[in-house]
Amino acid sequence: MRILIVEDEEFLADMIAEGLRRDALTADVVHDGRKAWERLRQGGYDVLVLDRDLPGLHGDEVCRRVVERRLLTRVLMLTAASSVRERVEGLGLGADDYLAKPFAYEELLTRVLALGRRAHPALPPVIERAGITLDTARRQAFRDGRYLALSRKEFGVLEVLMRAEGAVVGGDDVLEQVWEEHTGHGTNVVRVALSKLRAKLGEPQVIETVPGHGYRVGGPA
Repeated sequence: MRILIVEDEEFLADMIAEGLRRDALTADVVHDGRKAWERLRQGGYDVLVLDRDLPGLHGDEVCRRVVERRLLTRVLMLTAASSVRERVEGLGLGADDYLAKPFAYEELLTRVLALGRRAHPALPPVIERAGITLDTARRQAFRDGRYLALSRKEFGVLEVLMRAEGAVVGGDDVLEQVWEEHTGHGTNVVRVALSKLRAKLGEPQVIETVPGHGYRVGGPA
């Protein structure tokens, strides 16, 4: 799940992003409405955590544009405005959910996950292929019954490849789905993660490199 956080209070934005990343989600941060819209136009975000009172372009206008352009991104409006009238206004703009400040991080996480499920068709929580079992709900991976102690990024890479059901996934696509934007790295970080992942999976190797195209998990489903 890829999330864009738009909040002009930098400390709060960074706190939310760090929490989501600890929970194995990909989170990018911007601090004004114009930059947010530039990112959203490029697509790829499942959930938008949107402060309402933003510099550059008001959060209300960002929300309107998301709805008018029929983007698949779900909108969680995050704001200090907490009266019933203000909540109704926010939802009337097309926001999918509304959370008033101050808030508990656990509640924000629950709402983000719920919106992410609405952004995509339901996916199976357990994926099996080539002797690998991936339990996405518990963030656990096994090969032939052997537990795999994977890092968050290694798990993310394996999940992307497993969900492709044997199709080839390009390195740029893996990077986009697993790493935050502007990490300062190219696809080399994908190759490093794949190398470590292959070592933990052991022999025989099941992650194939397709020269010039990308990677896939081979073997029967």
